[in-house]
Amino acid sequence: MKKAVVFDNSGTLIERYGVIKDVISGNLFTDINSLDLIDQTDSLALVVLQYNTNKLLELDSNTLLSDVIKEFNIDFDVSFTNFETTKQEVKDILLNEKSAVVSDITDGFPILRKKVPKMELCNGSAVILDMDVGIIAYTITSAGKLFDGVVDTVNDLKSQGCKIVLASGDRKGAINRLADMLDINKDNAHGSVSTRGKCEVVKSLQDDGYKVMMVGDGLNDVLAFKRADVSVLTIEQQEEVSPKLMDKTDYIIESIREVSQIDF
Repeated sequence: MKKAVVFDNSGTLIERYGVIKDVISGNLFTDINSLDLIDQTDSLALVVLQYNTNKLLELDSNTLLSDVIKEFNIDFDVSFTNFETTKQEVKDILLNEKSAVVSDITDGFPILRKKVPKMELCNGSAVILDMDVGIIAYTITSAGKLFDGVVDTVNDLKSQGCKIVLASGDRKGAINRLADMLDINKDNAHGSVSTRGKCEVVKSLQDDGYKVMMVGDGLNDVLAFKRADVSVLTIEQQEEVSPKLMDKTDYIIESIREVSQIDF
């Protein structure tokens, strides 16, 4: 039987470093998992901005993010939420929001530069909308570097005849960059996919006759875990894992290198 391995990115292949800013209070956090934050509510939505975050440094720091999104016609995708929403509902908030400004994203840059001096991948920026109130409640800036052993693991799996697929909620540009780094066909690199979208990637492969292993680390992998023939939870990021995910996994690994040793 044909085999495919679907990898999440952030926290799975990439050691993730992120800065979350509370737009209202102005506080910066480096120890909060955005998915866990959203999972505790019924009103928050994680929205990934399809934009090179570094370009924000060229703008006035007090410029409203809503004005930047309009001026540069920035596309976006809803990456994670606990409820059904439409792109139009999200767009209405993004284009009319009057609180968040450019500095709410760029304030995290100095912290990231210290955390990841040899940054290999800029996942980019995202915002967390409070859909009930109609505001940008938090901004997120993130970056990372490959975990040790990622390249060797991917090459080992390829040598075993496995098809390698990326499915991540991160910015599309970052996932295409990762595909280049790992020599993966960009047709098999899916960026800014939702929790349901990851599940659909797995199902599509199964429909094409593949036995599928899903490898991930976060709550947005849970539906793909349930759908996959084999699910692998990696805890290399060393963050607390939701029980919702622990209950849906076949294997728990501490190093990405262990993936190529799993017989499926």
